[in-house]
Amino acid sequence: MHKPAHAIEIFLQPGEVYFGERDTRIRTLLGSCVAVTMWHPNLLVGGMCHYMLPKHPGKKSGTLDGRYADDAMELMLGEIKKAGSWPNEYQVKLFGGGHMFSAHQAVSDDHVGAKNVEMARTLMKRHGFSSCAEHMGGVGHRNIFFDIWSGHVWVRHQPPKKRKKGTGDNKKRALCPQ
Repeated sequence: MHKPAHAIEIFLQPGEVYFGERDTRIRTLLGSCVAVTMWHPNLLVGGMCHYMLPKHPGKKSGTLDGRYADDAMELMLGEIKKAGSWPNEYQVKLFGGGHMFSAHQAVSDDHVGAKNVEMARTLMKRHGFSSCAEHMGGVGHRNIFFDIWSGHVWVRHQPPKKRKKGTGDNKKRALCPQ
C-alpha cells in the first residue's frame, strides 16, 4: 500500500504513547529505550509506545506514566479497548534496548537497555501478545518508522562510530562534564 497523500507524521518523544488510524506514520529515535508497535490488520489502527525505564523507582502516583514499561503497556491496552478490539488481534513488534555506553563500560546484560528488553518480553507474555518481529539489543541507536496504513515498520540501526587511534579523538571524556 502506498503512502496516503494526506498522511500525518507523528514524532514520538521518550515517554510518549500514540495510537492512530490508517493515515498515520509514527517515528521515533531509540537508544537504550524500547518501542513497541501494535497494528490491527483489519481495522488499520495501531500505535507505538516509547518507554525509557523498565519500572518505577518508587511508588506509583495513580497516574500512568509512559516513561515506564508497565505504564506504557497499560496506556496501549487502554487504546486497544477504545478501538473496540482485543489484544490478540494485533501484530506486535519490538525495537531498541541498545547499549549506549559501550565505549565506557563492557557490554553485558546489566545495562538499562538490556533491562528494557527483558521487561518488553515479560510484558508481552503477561498480556498474551506474541511478537512477530523484533530488532533489539546490541549497541547504538535506531530510527523507527511505523506506517499504520500498511503495518510496515522500518528500522535504521546506527552502531557507534569507531574512533581512530592517533587522531586525538580517542581521549577519555567525562559522560557528564561540568
